[in-house]
Amino acid sequence: MLLDDIKNPDKIVVFSTAPAIRVSLGEEFGYEKGTFVEGKMISLLRKLGADYVFDVTFGADMTIMEEANELVERIEKNINLPLFSSCCPVWVRFAENFYPKMVNHLSTAKSPIAMQGVCIKTYFAKIKNLKPENIVSVIITPCAAKKAEINRPEFNSVGRYNNNESIRDNDYVITTHELAEWAKKENIDFKNLEDSEFDDFLGKGSGAGMIFGRSGGVTESVVRTVYFIVNQKEPPENLIKIEKTENNITEASAFINKNLTLNIAYISGAVAIKTFIEKLKTYDKQFHFVEVMNCIGGCVGGGLSPKAVNLNQIITARSVGLTNKDKQSKIKFCYQNPNIQKIYSEFFKTPLSDISKQLLHTYFNPKK
Repeated sequence: MLLDDIKNPDKIVVFSTAPAIRVSLGEEFGYEKGTFVEGKMISLLRKLGADYVFDVTFGADMTIMEEANELVERIEKNINLPLFSSCCPVWVRFAENFYPKMVNHLSTAKSPIAMQGVCIKTYFAKIKNLKPENIVSVIITPCAAKKAEINRPEFNSVGRYNNNESIRDNDYVITTHELAEWAKKENIDFKNLEDSEFDDFLGKGSGAGMIFGRSGGVTESVVRTVYFIVNQKEPPENLIKIEKTENNITEASAFINKNLTLNIAYISGAVAIKTFIEKLKTYDKQFHFVEVMNCIGGCVGGGLSPKAVNLNQIITARSVGLTNKDKQSKIKFCYQNPNIQKIYSEFFKTPLSDISKQLLHTYFNPKK
C-alpha cells in the first residue's frame, strides 16, 4: 500500500503529475474552472509524503522525441502509415480488441507516464545513487485507465534492464478526484498552501509537453518536432492548418517542406474514434499521423477529474489554461529542453537508439 511505502524510511516516494491535473484540481477546492494551481498542487504532494515531486511534461517531451522520430522513419520507409498515437490506454485496448489489424500502426513510443517512470528508475536512480527497487513511483492523473496501463505485463522494462522482474516502471496511479479526497481526509487547507516548485531535472518540461493534456496537443507537439528534425530549424507559428472539424474529429495539414506536407487528424471520444476508423478506408489521401483520445477534449476531460454540469464549457476552460501556459513557456519545444538534451547525451544517446528502444518503447498484441 502507498501509505505503508510513505512511512517506510527505506522507500523513496516520487510523485509525478500529469499536465491536466493543474487546471482541474482547484475545482475540488472552490476555484474557478480551469484555474492553474500548479504551485499549490506541488505543496500538497509534499505534505502528503513525497520525497520528490516531478512533472509528467518531462515524460511528454520524451514521448514527443521518440514518437516524432518514429514518424519520420516510417514516412521515409513508407511503412505502417498513418502512425496512431498510443498515449491513451483506452484507445490502445480498443484497437487491440476490435481493430487488431491496426496494431502495427500504433506508435511504439511509451506514454508520458511510462516514460516518466522509466527515467526515474534508471537515469535519476543512477545520478542519485538510489536502488531502483527502493523507488516508489506514483503518478497523478485524471485517467482511471492509467491504473490498468501501469499493470500491463510489458511495462516492467526497468525490471528487465536491472535483471529484477519485480520492479515495475510505475507503482501507483492516483486520480485527480482521489487526490482531492485524500487531501480533505488529511484536513489540508489547500487554498492556504504556499506555492512550491517541482524538483529539478524531471520537473522541467516544454510548452509542447504541457498541451499533451488537451485534444490536439500531441499532434501539435509532434508536428513541431518533425519540422525541426526534417529542416533543422525552428518551426513557424500556426504550422497546422485546420481543414475540417466535425463531431470531435479534426482534419488538418502541416507544410514541412516542398517534399512533405503532413496530413494529420486528432480525435476524441469513443464514437468519433469508431467513425474515423471506418471512414479511413474511404479517404483519397494518405494520413501520416492520427492522435486518438478516448475522453472528449482529451485528458482535461478525464473521467476522474472533478465533476462538471457543463462538460463542454469546463473542458474548454481547462484546455485554455494549458494553451496559455504553453504560450508563456520559455521552452516551446521538447528538443529545446536542456534536461531532455542532458538525458539523451548522458544515457539514452539518441531517439530510437538501442537503449531507447529497450526502455522507452513497447509492443502491442492483437487480443481479438
